[in-house]
Formats: sequence, C-alpha cells, structure tokens
Amino acid sequence: MNLDLTGKHALVCGGSQGIGLAAAIELAQLGADVTLLARSPGPLEAALATLPRANAKQQHATIAVDMSDHAALRANVEALAAARPVHILVNNTGGPPGGPAHTAETDAFVAAFNQHIVAAQTVLKAILPGMQGAKYGRIVSVISTSVKEPIRNLGVSNTIRGAMASWAKTLATELGPFGITVNNVLPGYTKTARLDQILADRSKATGKSEDEIAKTMLATVPVGRFAEAAEIANVIAFLATPAAGYVNGINVPVDGGRTQSL
Repeated sequence: MNLDLTGKHALVCGGSQGIGLAAAIELAQLGADVTLLARSPGPLEAALATLPRANAKQQHATIAVDMSDHAALRANVEALAAARPVHILVNNTGGPPGGPAHTAETDAFVAAFNQHIVAAQTVLKAILPGMQGAKYGRIVSVISTSVKEPIRNLGVSNTIRGAMASWAKTLATELGPFGITVNNVLPGYTKTARLDQILADRSKATGKSEDEIAKTMLATVPVGRFAEAAEIANVIAFLATPAAGYVNGINVPVDGGRTQSL
C-alpha cells in the first residue's frame, strides 16, 4: 500500500489545534510538507513546533489569516501556491454556534456560508492550477455526521455542513479527470474544543451537568467513548495518499458507529 507523501505539499486549514493539527501531524509523518493555516499567529507557531519530519528535506510553514477575510485569504494562499504548489487540501473550519434553525438570525446563516463555502471556494481557486499541473490532488473536507442525520440544536451547522457536502460531491465529478479526488470526513463526538462547546451549550440549555450530557451522548455510540483527534486524522491522511486514488466523492463517518443511516 502506497502511503508515501514525500514531495507532496499539504495545506491544512484550522491547523493550530484539534482535528486540524492532528491531521497535519499524520500528513507530516507520511512525508508531506505541511503548511498550517489558522487565525492566530501564537497558536500556529506552537503547533508548527510539534510537526514531525520524516525526512531532512521536509519544509513546514504557517499562514495566519482569518478564513472570513476572503481577500486576505486569497492573497496568502495564492502566494503560497506560487512558491510551492499545493497537492493536498484539508478543509477544516470551526462549526457555527449551536441553537435551533428556526430561531437563528439570517446573518448567522450568511456568516457560516462565508466562513465555510466561500472560504473553501476561495482556497480551491488558488490551489487548483497546481493540482492540475501535478495531475495529483486530494481535497478532504472535515464536516459532520449531520450530513447523514441532522444533529439537534445545531440548525445553522446542519445547513452549512450539508452545503459543504454537496460542494464536495460536485467537485468530485468535475475534478476526477485531473487526478484530483474530493472526499468528506464526518467526525463523530471527538475530544476537541468543539465538543467542549457543545457540552457547555447543552448544559446551559437543559440545566443538566456536562457529565450528564456526556453520558447521554455516549449512550448513542456503540464503542462507548469519544474519539481522539488522531483517530479522525488517520482517515484524513489515508484519503490524501496515493493508495486512496480511486476513492472519490464519498462521505466517511468516523463516529464509532453512532450514525444509524448507511
């Protein structure tokens, strides 16, 4: 099985923590040069220091930019791609705040659309020529199991994640002839800052303790535990490798069996 990413350049969005950082570490271990993209320079530099080097030629870097600032995002990623073509893109952006869809302000949907769909399209336009030139591209979007089953009290997130899934499926058809695959990874309950936010929000909404909320959530997971970020990252990294070259246009739940649909 060819898992070697030596000579490949990966851009990992949301790469300063959580699933993004875990994915960056896995990609680096497989030999890829990794550029971490996130909003805050301090956490980015700390994350950069944790990236392994599988060979002496690996070059890791960072880009500090807000995904919602599309002009700055485009300029930074275009400059990166001009210097070193990007072969692997990990789309990974924090989810919108919780709450029902019917009470959400329209501005919340617009903000989420801009942060996810528009930002992803902005990055894609900047890196696509390099992928086409190399005849190798891997685009992996980290979204949510809500693509298969909407999650209660995450109305805006459910809506936008579904749009991201359709965006990716459309691209998979369009870009496959260029040697570029486009897939989605759907994390289940994973020990990250996002899970902490969900626990806090549900505790506030119900008056129950976070421990009670966590036990209720885990009761729906056949393996009986929350995922480690590295377990999601393993799947992301595999989809980025030559071994996954015929895997295209799919949603991969990594959720311990929680999702009931096929």
